[in-house]
Amino acid sequence: MEPFGPPRVEWAGIKENGMTVICWFRRMLRLDDHPALVAAAREGAVVPLVILDPEEARLRPASALRQARSLPRLEASLKSRHSRLIVRRGDPAQVLEAIARETGATTVHATTGFPFYGDHGLQAAVERGGAKLCLHHPADLIPRGSVTTKAGDPYKVFTPFWKSLRQCDIAPPQEVPKISSPDRWPDSDGLDWPEARRAMGRGWDVVSDHIRAGADEALDRLDAFMDDDMADYAANRDLPWREHGTSELSDSLAVGEISARRVWHRCLPAFQDGRKGADVFLSEVAWREFGRELMHQHPRMPTDNWRPEWDDFAWKRDNDQAEAWRRGQTGISMVDAGMRELFVTGRMHNRVRMITGSYLTKNLLTDWRVGLAWFEHTLIDWDAASNSMNWQWVAGSGADASPFFRVFNPETQGDKFDGKRRYRDYWLDPESEGARRFAEAAPRSWKIDLRKTCHPAMSVGESRKRALSAYQDLKD
Repeated sequence: MEPFGPPRVEWAGIKENGMTVICWFRRMLRLDDHPALVAAAREGAVVPLVILDPEEARLRPASALRQARSLPRLEASLKSRHSRLIVRRGDPAQVLEAIARETGATTVHATTGFPFYGDHGLQAAVERGGAKLCLHHPADLIPRGSVTTKAGDPYKVFTPFWKSLRQCDIAPPQEVPKISSPDRWPDSDGLDWPEARRAMGRGWDVVSDHIRAGADEALDRLDAFMDDDMADYAANRDLPWREHGTSELSDSLAVGEISARRVWHRCLPAFQDGRKGADVFLSEVAWREFGRELMHQHPRMPTDNWRPEWDDFAWKRDNDQAEAWRRGQTGISMVDAGMRELFVTGRMHNRVRMITGSYLTKNLLTDWRVGLAWFEHTLIDWDAASNSMNWQWVAGSGADASPFFRVFNPETQGDKFDGKRRYRDYWLDPESEGARRFAEAAPRSWKIDLRKTCHPAMSVGESRKRALSAYQDLKD
């Protein structure tokens, strides 16, 4: 496996041995700070490969759409360097075996998949194709498990983890390598991802309108945020109605258009100079890193309670109230607005994610895994570690979780963070563009009537009392 750390200072250039290697762009849709690409470019002529997996499109169609929108930008970046992007559709193991055999590649370089992707079966498939598989760590801030307590244990609480991370010497991002091309190129299936289009249905065009794709676009967005919005980030990040209150980089990070290391080192001078907002912003980058650390410790975090005592909690499985939650028809304005935003844009403001998550798991007593699955289906910034950590955090079952008795009141939260109802009205007023776009994106089977008034199954106060009673039963 390629060692993780700062890039080597020396540069030996392309080996003059005529070897062809494959670089699998596995949720790393950039050329910058790409350890697998750097290693491949050192070894021989590179075949850049993207695999469009039908199973991924079925499980995570919004994330698949987000990746598909980035592919033309990646292709253009490779063309500008006299290279090409080869796209194949199918099961990754089968594709890797076939293309290794076709190209006569000696090596397939790729990013390790983490527990949420899995590398099982890939090595054997590549070997059947006559090559070897080299997996490289992603360009995260730190190697997994490298930041520990004084006793050598992994952190389970974010604040001390963040304090420790701030003292680390984060490896600098690697620059784009010189890429040489093979004499002959394999066939490509093209950039379209029909399985993702079918899974997204009417939402494909609607969500696409809210995507700003490409590695260059991500860097521009980061620079604009630092110049104009970072100073007010601490306050504005909680206001869902405010345009550009956050960096809006979560989906670019999720599909690998920009690396966490690049973000860190771009912001580090501002942090060291004490610029307002820089510390809060970098702590959010660290929160993402913390999620990956937790998942490294607990690979079953997407399916199992971090705290096993929560296995006995009386959460309900999927149910009619959860379906109303998914459709934005709970009758709770802040929740319904957030669920509509999610379905139209593939995003949801972070403050609203906490509100909607708390409402599902506590007021509706529905298992956090029901919410996790819906977010996996609908988020363009889906990240398995962050999604799992955040859902277990809001439910109370995770590491360093919000206490279960902390039940967000969606009504008072709305008054506090959306006092003039700009956010809620945009998504709920039948005459608004947001409501209209939601009706266009929603499946016809939902039979959305924008003028229909929905009523909560139970008042917020009553459902809170029920949640606290259930929690007391677990303690008893």
